Amino acid sequence: MVSDIFGLYAYRHAFDRRVLAIVLPGAMAGIGVGWATAHVVPEAAVTALIGAIGAAFALNLLLRHKPGGAPQAAAVVPGLFWGTVTGFTSFVSHSGGPPYQVYTLPLQLPKMVFAGTSTIAFAVINAAKLLPYWHLGQLNAGNLQVAAMLFLPATLAVFAGVRLVRWLPERLFFRLVTWSLLAISAKLVWDGARGLTG
Repeated sequence: MVSDIFGLYAYRHAFDRRVLAIVLPGAMAGIGVGWATAHVVPEAAVTALIGAIGAAFALNLLLRHKPGGAPQAAAVVPGLFWGTVTGFTSFVSHSGGPPYQVYTLPLQLPKMVFAGTSTIAFAVINAAKLLPYWHLGQLNAGNLQVAAMLFLPATLAVFAGVRLVRWLPERLFFRLVTWSLLAISAKLVWDGARGLTG
């Protein structure tokens, strides 16, 4: 949450209102579904599935013969769908990034707008999860102590990240985002598989 606050400040002028208006209602619905099914949904299965989706999407972006192409429009129905998946997986297994990027990367937003929109979206999603987590007994003094310890490193990391985004060339930035998505997705598949077989 600390990094979210400073991220909101850093990207206060760089975000896409339409994308947020589409994704966030879906994300709130997804959080609600996650809250309602918290005791019955197998976290490991969700983690592995989202990892597989993210990995397949990233590999498609990296291996296709014609990089780039025409930007897709921010369509409402796909945005609500992927927003719901984002909220649900963020709540259940803290893995909302891959489904969010499946929707937003094809939009080909400018890099600062992409980073700002992502930062704002997940700040809102993380804030919305606080009440359900508290209700489920997942917020305690230990969590708050860890947050306090991370205050300074998180603040420095946010502003260093903003400077890095501004410095990187646009194409290289999105190439790194896609490789990061692949790496994170592979880790999710691994973690999910270990959870299912452990």
